[in-house]
Amino acid sequence: MNTDRIFIISGPSGSGQDSVIERLAEIMPIERVITSTTRPPRPGETSGAPYYFLSRDQFESGIERGDFIEWAREYNDELYGVTKEELLRVAKSQSLGIWKMEYKGVITAKSLFPNIVAILITAPLESIEARLRKRDDPTEAYLAERMTYTREWLNYTHIYDYTVENLDGKLEESVKKITEIIKERIRP
Repeated sequence: MNTDRIFIISGPSGSGQDSVIERLAEIMPIERVITSTTRPPRPGETSGAPYYFLSRDQFESGIERGDFIEWAREYNDELYGVTKEELLRVAKSQSLGIWKMEYKGVITAKSLFPNIVAILITAPLESIEARLRKRDDPTEAYLAERMTYTREWLNYTHIYDYTVENLDGKLEESVKKITEIIKERIRP
């Protein structure tokens, strides 16, 4: 499978990777690799936007059949992964592919596709915590769990090809850096 036009965008919750991807979609034609998950949809989410929502039985059956290119059990004990069919759909498109995943998925993707470009989106830990506090009225236990996972994540920065710091109020600068990386890498 040709992954030359597929880029991994990755970062812990609160780093701004979704904001970066949304902004990229406004300035260039992208096709998102849609992850499947067992987590329940939140208000306003539907299957295919932003995830394919599967029951645990459906997901586990897909694992047994070998349907997934990569999958992982996350901090919330939910399963997340991308099917071979989904990655092939994006690879065949004429658009730029954006594959959002967490670091465990990056490790797997880089082992399967060594030339795929992985970009880590980071932010200072205090910014990440402040951003998480603004979401959905989180409990202290939720915040502690997320911040522990973020610290764990930051032990794996070496697996990425690029790191872009997404500072507060500097989204456009982050997007510009990522756009430059993408343009450089897809140049014939």
